[in-house]
Amino acid sequence: MADFNLIAGHAAVDLVNTYDNRFRPDAQTELLSTYDDLVRFAAQAGLLSAVERRFARASGKHAQAAALRSARTLREALAVVFYRSQDGQTAPAEAIAILERHFKAAAQNRTFTWIDGHALWGWPARPEAALPVWKLADAASQLLTSQAAKRVRSCEADPCRWLFLDSSKNHTRRWCDMKICGNRMKARRFQARNAQAPEPQGHSK
Repeated sequence: MADFNLIAGHAAVDLVNTYDNRFRPDAQTELLSTYDDLVRFAAQAGLLSAVERRFARASGKHAQAAALRSARTLREALAVVFYRSQDGQTAPAEAIAILERHFKAAAQNRTFTWIDGHALWGWPARPEAALPVWKLADAASQLLTSQAAKRVRSCEADPCRWLFLDSSKNHTRRWCDMKICGNRMKARRFQARNAQAPEPQGHSK
């Protein structure tokens, strides 16, 4: 089973990219097709430990189906907020309300423990289908309430527009993946320049 292409630099931003070809109606692809996809994604993003993966997969099928729907709802609300921001627009109240609901659910399910004189925040140590969703929501909450949220960009390759967190030195990153979209756009510009170049003129005798 292929790994997810996590190029965004943040789990919440990578989550948005799990709906591939978002701006191509003829090729849109759902990468979170099953609950196991969700667990694999959260694990690859560094949000779930091996023990937590076992807990998630040990939960009931109905709960897993609900968690998958919830993850997709969270993803689409994030997509609205990020893409509206890219276009200089304000996110609609509905998307903000969805995010607030997910953020509150994540916060309410955190666990607080005191071990050897240290306070620790954790997560329920039991079979829980929603755990990947809570962890993704928690990551998204931390991002959106930080200055880093202003550095979320969309790939300039049309129609890709995958999102990424621009951590480049001068904040000038333009492509989701230089090896794919960057090279593709460079090739297009090269072809366009050659197509516009005048035909060489022959010498008359």
